[in-house]
Amino acid sequence: QVQLLESGGGLVQAGGSLSLSCVDSGTSFSRNVLDWYRQAPEKQYEWVAGITTTNGALYANSVQGRFTISRDNAKNTVYLQMNSLKPEDTAVYYCRALDGATQKDYWGQGTQVTVSS
Repeated sequence: QVQLLESGGGLVQAGGSLSLSCVDSGTSFSRNVLDWYRQAPEKQYEWVAGITTTNGALYANSVQGRFTISRDNAKNTVYLQMNSLKPEDTAVYYCRALDGATQKDYWGQGTQVTVSS
């Protein structure tokens, strides 16, 4: 059974940092493209960052220069380091794994990030 489990969310003041983790169990992790999405209250899902199987990283303009995505294939884990947080970063953050061979995707249950002003 495939499971993605996020952790690391919480409450932080503006300007602070948080580090999110997502542990992937049950997929062929090393062949997955991995993404972080977020959903703020009453807003649609927003793609935040993605990392390829060869560690190529892309970011949404809204987080470029502040967030860093990384992966550790030995630990089946993808990370999102978030610095210089802003109140508008408040959202539930989800990790997503896209299997490059089957094109199936899998989602975690989300972790809440709240940034106070």
